[in-house]
Amino acid sequence: MPELPEVEVVRRGLDQWTTGRTIASAEVLHPRSVRRHEAGPADFAARLAGRAMRAPRRRGKYLWIPLDGESEAVLAHLGMSGQLLVGDPGREREKHLRVRVGFDDGGHDLRFVDQRTFGHLMLTDLVPDAHAAGSLVPEPIVHIAADPLEDAFDPEVFFRALRRRKTGIKRALLDQSLISGVGNIYADEALWRARLHWARPTETMTRAEATRLLEAAQEVMGAALAVGGTSFDSLYVNVNGESGYFERSLDAYGRRDEPCRRCGAPIRRDEFMNRSSYSCPVCQPRPRRAHY
Repeated sequence: MPELPEVEVVRRGLDQWTTGRTIASAEVLHPRSVRRHEAGPADFAARLAGRAMRAPRRRGKYLWIPLDGESEAVLAHLGMSGQLLVGDPGREREKHLRVRVGFDDGGHDLRFVDQRTFGHLMLTDLVPDAHAAGSLVPEPIVHIAADPLEDAFDPEVFFRALRRRKTGIKRALLDQSLISGVGNIYADEALWRARLHWARPTETMTRAEATRLLEAAQEVMGAALAVGGTSFDSLYVNVNGESGYFERSLDAYGRRDEPCRRCGAPIRRDEFMNRSSYSCPVCQPRPRRAHY
């Protein structure tokens, strides 16, 4: 699933191609892709026609495009394989095209392509943001935390919540109500950079360790963002259909039995929440007391 850097790459592409343009028409080709728009596909399409798109925004793994009037927005979650693509409106339709948005200037259209249909679009109200005074967020995501690349993110609030959580540090990083945008890949990468084991109990974390971990998360996601994110297959691409290149720079994730770039020890893979967790057995030793 795309994580914060990948979604931010898409947001920046949308900003270039959709901001200030007026929608001429919207077409829903698969109802599952707007399943969370309770009024249904026809209502979704009808309510978009004639609306102008404002600058897109993002929090964690969600992005949204405010519409004229600033009280509603199109909220997007890419799921496992969702893609928001722009291009010549006359181009061939993609095999897994789910929603198409055309603009009144006749230029590039916007398409939501989703092979596995786990992602979705919906039209939703904007409500006051609990993390940033004067800002608005889509109502369905008002409960999620600010992400570590936002100005609204408060490291002290994060640290205090971390100490209260009484779980493993990686589970805490994946908890979107605590810190949003961090998924399996960047959790492993941040923990490797911070030299912390994924099962370290959160209640034992010091403020200095929490600060080191946050800085590692910000650094690794910033580095990924600079090269277009991480693409392991063709399912994640930017709005122009191009893949990211951060896979080449991963230090832990997916590198089982390969040498640690710091100490040379083979990277270890552990089972974790029906997924995998990658770490260095030397740089990130298991704690005596652990939360698995």
